[in-house]
Amino acid sequence: MKKNTFSMLDENGNEIVYDVLFTFESEETNKNYIVYTDNHKDETGNIEVYASIYYPDDPKSKLEAITTDKEWKVIETILDTLQEEVRNKKNKTEENNEQ
Repeated sequence: MKKNTFSMLDENGNEIVYDVLFTFESEETNKNYIVYTDNHKDETGNIEVYASIYYPDDPKSKLEAITTDKEWKVIETILDTLQEEVRNKKNKTEENNEQ
């Protein structure tokens, strides 16, 4: 399986490779978003996830910062839903393995 990745330079000029987790278009905001990670963990052991606005029809466009609470709420809702689906799938698999 080929991973979808891209790279950006950090503030020190180091190249960081990011894995694209998913992209989506929000009907609510009329924008496209990309959710991605560099697979580093935060102080609590959770993998850090980032999100930005992107323009899928313009390969030379730059990622834009998300600046409104409304946009963050849309992204958080999707992440929460996906996380719940993963948990449910994991629980179902564990139940099937116990039988």
